[in-house]
Amino acid sequence: MLSERMQKALNGQVNAELYSSYLYLSMNAYFKSVNLDGFANWMNSQAQEELMHAMKFYEFINQRGGRSLLAAIETPPAQWDSPLAVFEDTLKHEQKVTGLINGLVEIAMEERDHATQIFLQWFVTEQVEEEESVGNVLEQLKLLGDAKQGLFMMDRELATRQAPDMSVESE
Repeated sequence: MLSERMQKALNGQVNAELYSSYLYLSMNAYFKSVNLDGFANWMNSQAQEELMHAMKFYEFINQRGGRSLLAAIETPPAQWDSPLAVFEDTLKHEQKVTGLINGLVEIAMEERDHATQIFLQWFVTEQVEEEESVGNVLEQLKLLGDAKQGLFMMDRELATRQAPDMSVESE
């Protein structure tokens, strides 16, 4: 059984993960508007992954005898100055999510909620991967500078990212 404090914190994370999905869909729309369909694809895959994360939290709350309570989702930004600016914001956002996950781990430790601690370890590892993945794209964009040809090559590469399979329960 989840404590009231843990349940509230996990419900907050459901909202944060849904916001992440909204944010990446907004970034997808930005990239589509500037004809960078590969970048848009990367963000669409990211949005789907964040939705899957939200559902993991939602299901866990219910599995532990809690109640998932959904709250309004903040409107994300809709415009950026460049692909570089998008990925700078993406890295900042992923770092914020890492902080939120770490905060949940701390609450679970304080509450001596071992099941939630174990559940959250997947997300701790996932955030390391998220920051690395975004950081790699960001560093490549920085290296490109104003090289339009390089941007289009990156666009083709990012078009190959596959969205997660939402029909299969992941780890």
